Amino acid sequence: MRILLAVDGSVCSDRATRLVASLALPPGSSVRAVAVLQPFADALALSYAAAGDASVNMESEEERDASRLREAIGRAESELRRDGLTVDGFLVRGRPASAIVDEAVGLNADLVVVGSRGHGTIATMVLGSTAAEVVDHAPCPVLVARHEELGSVAFADDGSAPARAAEAVLTGWPMFGGAHVTVVTVAEVGVPVAAGFTPGLYDQVLESYTRSADEAREQVATEGQSAAGRIAAAGLETDAVALEGDAATEIVRYAEAHGVGTLVLGTRGRTGLARLILGSVARNVLLHAHSSVLIVRGRRAE
Repeated sequence: MRILLAVDGSVCSDRATRLVASLALPPGSSVRAVAVLQPFADALALSYAAAGDASVNMESEEERDASRLREAIGRAESELRRDGLTVDGFLVRGRPASAIVDEAVGLNADLVVVGSRGHGTIATMVLGSTAAEVVDHAPCPVLVARHEELGSVAFADDGSAPARAAEAVLTGWPMFGGAHVTVVTVAEVGVPVAAGFTPGLYDQVLESYTRSADEAREQVATEGQSAAGRIAAAGLETDAVALEGDAATEIVRYAEAHGVGTLVLGTRGRTGLARLILGSVARNVLLHAHSSVLIVRGRRAE
């Protein structure tokens, strides 16, 4: 198994390193710790043609950043090194998210692991973050680390092809061996409001809604039990929970209430302005969960 670990010397980065160090990996696996040096002039949207003391100051700032990142790589290599695991580290220059994705492509990585500096802020939702952008564009599953161990696992299953890809990761990767997996399904049902309906019509609408809502509840419960059965057959301890409401909200709420260590979700990997505005269950969970989040994109599986 090939893992790309992004490090930057922060507390969040060190937490991600310790999570990777805790994983049960098959013999012959490798971890590449990569730090990205963003040119100081690029970060300030300035030209390298800046003259005089400004240029000298930028070079000094870059040198300090480079030294700090090399130290981070060294710490990661030291913490990860063990028998049966190949570890190397590289410092690359560029834009962080783009460089991490390029490294993952070049390595043909099976998994990218990144730290997360937070969740739920307006700035993150509007502007994005390195972690969220890597999730959008990486060629493989991405684990956004918020704890030092995987802990208990909740698998959000919506019955889609990407969810099946995520299930295959759960049942096929040794790192999940021995984990307890709760399959979480959510029926998105809502009672229609009465405004605008003629007398008597609302009763008919409500009756139709009730039938549809019951069918939705039954469908997601059946899906969850089916997935739990397959995961149990793969040797993992599992159970199933059926919820109802907004999918992302209920998944995050469940994880918070039950101390879930890692959430696992599939995503179709939509990108661009439409996805940023409309959002998705995976993105909203990623932004708001306190758990680590493993995002498996369906396109790779397909």
